[in-house]
Amino acid sequence: MNIVKVKDYKALSEEAFSLFKSVISASSAPVIGFATGSSPVGLYELICYDYIKNGASYKDMTTFNLDEYVGLDVSSDQSYIYFMKHNLFDHIDVNPKNINIPNGIAPDIEKECKRYSALLASSSIDLQILGIGANGHIGFNEPNTPFTSTTHKVKLTDKTIQDNSRFFDDIEQVPKYAITMGITEIMNAKKILILANGKNKAKAVFDMVKGPVSESCPASILRRHPDAVLIADEDACSLL
Repeated sequence: MNIVKVKDYKALSEEAFSLFKSVISASSAPVIGFATGSSPVGLYELICYDYIKNGASYKDMTTFNLDEYVGLDVSSDQSYIYFMKHNLFDHIDVNPKNINIPNGIAPDIEKECKRYSALLASSSIDLQILGIGANGHIGFNEPNTPFTSTTHKVKLTDKTIQDNSRFFDDIEQVPKYAITMGITEIMNAKKILILANGKNKAKAVFDMVKGPVSESCPASILRRHPDAVLIADEDACSLL
């Protein structure tokens, strides 16, 4: 794993955008795996700026999102499709037909997981963007998720529900389940970019980089990827 230590969140976002642009520029039809959460927001702002101010085009980009809450769709401002539209997709020229994200309100969630997994199997992600949870999760692959997992429905841990409750008016509103891309599918990406900022991520970053490769810290498997890059600020690197 290549580790890039930066001073602060602004520098993290700029470094991430530079890597993103290098991948995008190398392909006529790039396939990008996107993440939600606070870590990639600065990157998405820079992508929007690139389109609006610099005239960059993203019309030939295909996207896959890591996950979605079960029970939420674009009508909820806490759904991940809403997040992606609000923070990125509505502000660039990506073709809506090329946007892929699990359907959190599918009538048959298990069937939806199989559909999304098959879609991923027929594609090749050039760059997968990841955050890292305070408990070491990637996507919604919580601790002790098998490294062999593919897209599946997951029961969120109390820690993840607590962490995500800051986005909701009440912790009781936080969904208890999600659909997530599996670890196998994440590892199938040609290149992986992990973003980490803040002291609350320091222990997870330490476990990912220095701890044993173990399902107790799902992110630790990323050390076995042939082209994984961690960009982390000083706070997130404080235990390394």
